[in-house]
Amino acid sequence: MNFTITRSAERFIRMMVMSDGGPGAGFRMHVTPGGCSGLNAEIAVLKEPQSGDAVVERNGVKLFLPAESRLLLDGVTIDFMDTPAKTGLVFHDPKATTCASHAH
Repeated sequence: MNFTITRSAERFIRMMVMSDGGPGAGFRMHVTPGGCSGLNAEIAVLKEPQSGDAVVERNGVKLFLPAESRLLLDGVTIDFMDTPAKTGLVFHDPKATTCASHAH
């Protein structure tokens, strides 16, 4: 599976798992198409993967990813943003077109 997790996203996921889960818990991302970045995600900390989830470990962070999520995350960079407008995971998908073009 070819996706990248930035350090800030990794820290966020690690904190979520430590505060909501126990030993062996993982971070489940159910990714669906939509939103300006091209992807939306429902996230949860679970003790074990659900049926059909693949367990992917990156730098000691355990992710539970359903089949559709694994397809959608191909080539994507998962980042974490903490701004007045948004706090949470952000998906940078080179295949997606953004909703609004920003004039610089």
